[in-house]
Amino acid sequence: MADVLSQSEIDALLNGLSTGELDATELQQTDEKKVKDYDFARPAKFSKEHLRTLEIIHEHYGRLISTTLPLYVRKNVTVAVANSETVTFSEFSNALSNPVILGIVNFSPLQGTILMEIQTNLGFAFIDRMLGGDGTALEKARPFTDIEMPLIQRFLEICMNLLVEPWQNVLEIAPTMERIETNPQFAQVISPTDMIAIVTLNIKMGDTEGLMNVCLPYFTLESVMDRLNTKYWYSSMQRSGDENYSEYLESLIRRVDVPIKAVLGRCQVSVNDFIHLQRGDIIRLDNHTEGDLKIFVGSIYKFDALPGTVRDNYAVRVTSVIREEEEEHGRDAITG
Repeated sequence: MADVLSQSEIDALLNGLSTGELDATELQQTDEKKVKDYDFARPAKFSKEHLRTLEIIHEHYGRLISTTLPLYVRKNVTVAVANSETVTFSEFSNALSNPVILGIVNFSPLQGTILMEIQTNLGFAFIDRMLGGDGTALEKARPFTDIEMPLIQRFLEICMNLLVEPWQNVLEIAPTMERIETNPQFAQVISPTDMIAIVTLNIKMGDTEGLMNVCLPYFTLESVMDRLNTKYWYSSMQRSGDENYSEYLESLIRRVDVPIKAVLGRCQVSVNDFIHLQRGDIIRLDNHTEGDLKIFVGSIYKFDALPGTVRDNYAVRVTSVIREEEEEHGRDAITG
């Protein structure tokens, strides 16, 4: 707060201004400039713009985890970015628990490494689920066994491989897992005073909830810091979309496997006849032997075809293509 003038000081100041002894413009120029404190022990190498861009990248990353991890754990997984901040590496390492799940990832082609820390309750829930349990975490953490460590490595590698797509608008990365540490004392990969950005993700796997911290040292990201801004990120995303998006979609669609089946015919039998079927029994279908077969792509009636063989394999030869206006009738046929 600025100093408060007494009444006598105010009177003297007004008197000086009226007599011309003091100049108002000179008084304005003598105002002290505001000084902003700067902590040289913790230089601000990550700006708010950098942190916001990292949050956007990891929001995309969280969506990938929430859609990929359920394929392994067969449980609903939700992920949200909880926080982002800059601290020194010593502050981060001192806050780690023991045991800890800490993956040290080579962030090639960038120099240096990043760290992925996952809370142990998520690790134990993943292990329990992969070994046939219901995905319940332990009430009290304990060191991981030799049998459990390969599963923890698998968990971290799944999460690591998903980093590639969110970072592609900044840089094409090829991360590799250097090692996994469960003791924070062996995770001193950079200087304790170096600045790092930490993006915290809140992960809920079934009934188990925990945090994942992605630790990004300034030393590792230094060469791409100018790209960590939303303007560059969105412009590169738009440019990539304009040039390659349609070709990229087409290439993905061409690799999709779709089930195709040829229906020889249908019939209705009683439950009693069905349970007494024996080898050699004849089932009469509703289709003629010389008639076309209906070919379904997924559940959509798409082609008519004649049966035959090719090199001792059963095959069909397409005789007609069913147009869109006819597909609805075919869809009703398969569900009927």
